[in-house]
Order: sequence, then structure tokens, then C-alpha cells
Amino acid sequence: MKVSQILQDTAKSLSEKPAIFFKEDKITFRELAEKSNQLACGLKKLGVKKGDKIALFLPNWPEYIYSYLAVFILGAVAVPLDLMLRQEELEACLIHSEAKVLISVTSAHISLEVLQKNILSLESIILCNEKREGFLSFEEILEEPKAQINCQFEQDSPALIMYTSGTTGRPKGVVLNYRHLNGSPEAMKYFVDLNQKDVKISSLPLSHIAGLIYIQNCIIFGISLVLMERFSPLEFLKNIQNYRVTCFHIVPSMYLALLQVKEIENFDLSSLRWIVVFGAPSSPEILKKFHQYCPNAHFLNGWGLTETCPPNTVIPLGCNRIESVGKPAPWYEIKIFEENDKEVPTGEVGEVVIKGWIVMQGYYKDEEATAQVLRDGWFHTGDLGRFDNEGFLYIVGRKKEMIKVSGQIVYAPEVEAALYKNTAIVEAAVIGIPDKMRGELVKAFVVLKPGQLLKEEDLRYFCREHLAHFKVPHEVEFRENLPKNRAGKIDKEVLKNS
Repeated sequence: MKVSQILQDTAKSLSEKPAIFFKEDKITFRELAEKSNQLACGLKKLGVKKGDKIALFLPNWPEYIYSYLAVFILGAVAVPLDLMLRQEELEACLIHSEAKVLISVTSAHISLEVLQKNILSLESIILCNEKREGFLSFEEILEEPKAQINCQFEQDSPALIMYTSGTTGRPKGVVLNYRHLNGSPEAMKYFVDLNQKDVKISSLPLSHIAGLIYIQNCIIFGISLVLMERFSPLEFLKNIQNYRVTCFHIVPSMYLALLQVKEIENFDLSSLRWIVVFGAPSSPEILKKFHQYCPNAHFLNGWGLTETCPPNTVIPLGCNRIESVGKPAPWYEIKIFEENDKEVPTGEVGEVVIKGWIVMQGYYKDEEATAQVLRDGWFHTGDLGRFDNEGFLYIVGRKKEMIKVSGQIVYAPEVEAALYKNTAIVEAAVIGIPDKMRGELVKAFVVLKPGQLLKEEDLRYFCREHLAHFKVPHEVEFRENLPKNRAGKIDKEVLKNS
């Protein structure tokens, strides 16, 4: 992907069209291209060249978008880092990635002085929206004279190192190259019908692949992007109404949060024409409940991973099989393997594997971890799924979400789907807990709607009407809320350790 050329072309054809709406600000495509190029000029003046790693530690601000685009214009490597990281985690990622420049904000949890001292590769720290002695100013760098940069680099040159969960101790960075940057836009062209009339809204972290997809959609398809600094269900609905948003993609827990907004029925959501859920929803009931507030919209379910340039499967527009995550695009293969890496018959459950140019180059400086997941050209996703006779893929859970009760297999999402059928439940999460007699038992964490009362035995009785006896939760823990990670997904690792 040649980002500089894409920006030039879009700015030329859509010069004064709003590219980004952020709070009270409106940024046109001309301004987006100019500021991204000026930042690239400033970084080049600092000595940044092709292949250098530029770490981004920012909130969901327009400056994050300028930074991504500037790095790509230079043929350098963007290292987006989650703003939730603490000092030790951030240092580990910066050391591991060999970052040359850090574009950052100040944080109560981070000492920039310690970073300067401890990260030997780090030559410059650029502070955004703040001037501070000893650090460069993002705004001053943006004052560089206008110039068009035309860097030459190969499509197999690294463009991104994206760190997945589990960054403490041993960071695992997904390496995607400049050809990989075409993966998500090509998938969007195939699966949906984005065009210049569309307005999308994003509150997903820009440090995650799902957030980056919104930026790609903006510059390639010429859509307007409503950028939110963080997810607020009420503000999300207000923005849909005020900006006449036409489409978006979010994770299941965000739909649940939207459904809890008391005023939801008062919002005009008629502008929505399609919305997507990623992360294999625990229950189609969630989407069906939300659909009643925007009946004009197509509801799509999709699936994909950072390592494979998502989305990798999406159900077709107009399809009602919301239980499925859809079919793959034709330029890569998806199969279901058993433990010995042999393909299983149609309908049987196994590990979902993917092969094609969309698969990552590997985990940065981690040959062992790369070899574990990339075997004979197939990327082993860790997701368990099955295909039906018509080629639709169904995700049943993660391998680590598979619970063995007295030798019987229980998939956590299956139990969660049954729990969501109970109208008193807002959120639910299921894990396996050790048991000496049966190996593991099913434990459910449940959040009830305000004013609802439900006893543990009542819930077990309800589950027996929908599940085989060995799948019924042995333990139920009622909570006021469930822990979430930065992407808005329920954090089961926290639940396991609680």
C-alpha cells in the first residue's frame, strides 16, 4: 500500500469534504493529507527513515491518525501501544520493538524520564498537546514547511508491529508488512459496499487492528469518520443521530452497553444501513434486541484476527444467518484441522486455520512463538469452529475456552448463549474451574438487570431447559459488572484469577 499516493488522490478529489469529526472539530481530507505530510517531514528531519520503529502511545485523537499516516508515508514501522499499559509493560514493548521515536501523551502511570533513561534505542520523545522541557513538541513539528515526500520501499517491508494481549514479561508483536495494509480494505470491498456517502463511527482503540481499519476506510473509500476518544454508550447513540452515521463495527459487549441506555428508543437510528459485530458474539439474541431500534440496518457477523488482516469472514449483506460468521474471501483458504493438523469432515469441530498472503510475517524476534502457530503455511488461530454444508463458518470458542467435564466437551460461548436467553441477565461469562473428580466444572459470572432478582438455583434450572446436564453451570457468581479489556471485550483471564 502506498499511503502517500492514496492521501494525495483523496485530498485532490475530496478536498473540503470532512474526513474526521472529533468533538467540535472538523478536519477535511485536504487538512488530513497536509498534516500527515508535515508530520512526516518533521520525523524525517529527526532522522527517521525506512524501517525505523515509531511507537505511538496516544488516546483516540486525530493526532493518532496523523502519526499512523506519517509513519506509513516514510516507509517506517508503526508500533501502536495500548494507552492502558503501565510502566513495566510499556518499557517491555519499547525495548522489544527497538523503538527509535515515541509519540506520546503524559500519563500518571508513566515516567517519560525513566523511559528516556532505560530505552537505549529511544532517540526522541514527542509530546502531544503539551510543551515540556526535555521533550519535543508534536505541534511544533507540525509547523514544518509543506513538502511532498515520496519514499521508495518494498511491499514486503514491515509496516506494523502490533502487540497482542499478554505484553508483560514477554511481549508478542505481530509483524504486518505494507502489502498486508491492503488486506482489510480488500476485504471491505469484497464483503460490504462502502462508498463516499458513508459516515462511520469509531470508539475502538486506534492501537488495535479494528481501530486501524477505520482509518483505512476513511482514506481509501473517502468516508467521513466520527472519532470518539472513548466509548460512551449515550454519546455513541447521540453521534449516530447527529452525524447520520451509516455503518460501524463494534464488539458484543458494546451492544450490551447500548441496550442499557434507557433513552435508546428515543434516538433516530434510521440512517444506519449496516452494522457488524466482531468477536463471535455469545448470542445472536444480543443483536436481535438491538436490531429493533434500527430495523433498516443489515446486521452482519464477522471474524478475523490481528495476525490475518481482518475481517476474514463476514456473512453476506441481506443474510439472516447471524449465528454464523460467514464465508471467506476467495484469495485465501480457511480450513478446520484436528490435533494432528489433518482436515476434519464438514460439520465437525476443530481448530480454524488460515493460509494466504494475508497471514502475518511472524511474531517480532520470536521464532519459537511463530513456529508454534505457523506450520506448513497454515496459521493456527486458536479458535474452534466448524463449516456447514453451504460453506458458512461457525465459531464455537477459543481452544482455551474448551472445558472438559468428565471427558465431555463444553464450549463456554454455548453456555453463555443459553444464559443470554434469560431476560433478567445483562452480561454473562463462563470459564472452567478445576475439579478433582471431574477434571473441570463450568462456572458462570452473571450481571443482572437493575431491579431483577435471580437465585443461583433458579438460573441452573433455567439452563437445564436449554443445555445438557454436564453443561449447566456448577457455580454461579453474581456481580455488579464484569472486567473488560481495552477493546471492550470481557476479560476472562481476570475472572480466572479473581
